[in-house]
Amino acid sequence: MDIETYPAGPEHEAGLLALFEATGSGCYCRYYHFTGPVNEWLERCAVRADENRDEFRHALTTHSDEARGIVAIARDTTGTSLSPGQLIGWLKVTPVEQMQKAYDRRLYKNLPCFTGDRAGVFLIGCALVHPAARKQGVTTALVGGAVRFAPSWGARALEALPRRPRETVRDDELWTGPVGAFSRNGFTEVHTFEPYPVLRRAV
Repeated sequence: MDIETYPAGPEHEAGLLALFEATGSGCYCRYYHFTGPVNEWLERCAVRADENRDEFRHALTTHSDEARGIVAIARDTTGTSLSPGQLIGWLKVTPVEQMQKAYDRRLYKNLPCFTGDRAGVFLIGCALVHPAARKQGVTTALVGGAVRFAPSWGARALEALPRRPRETVRDDELWTGPVGAFSRNGFTEVHTFEPYPVLRRAV
């Protein structure tokens, strides 16, 4: 598949909302910015997903860091059910200051690799690929787009918190991206805790 990547902007709103709908994801990439308890978050995604959608739309149209990321557009869709020009992927790439919730999780809290000067460090928070485009290199292309465009946002390093599958896993269990997509883009492990390594790349 011929894939092009771009920084996400208001012009991608319709495509991004369609992508979330196609994947059945009611989170609209708002998990890291939700401050309530887990049960309330689950309820919100199940019955009040429109609140997540509206918050994502607002963040995107106001150029908030909460909706900063990379989109993938399909150009050659031969042999698929997709349309040329369709938005098929999203990668959240956000300053770590916006993503403290990720680092407060038990697996990552107080790790030595997160000490020191954190200015200019961006976290790849999650990856979403259209069901008809999965396992065709979309996430690898998205991560490559992050490496390419993040320096223009002030990034000096990118971090990722993927899951390394040791057995067959569902696609939704790889929501932080597969390890291979990062290793193919020059990321290296700075902390190993199976199956959740911490990866980093200077940009």
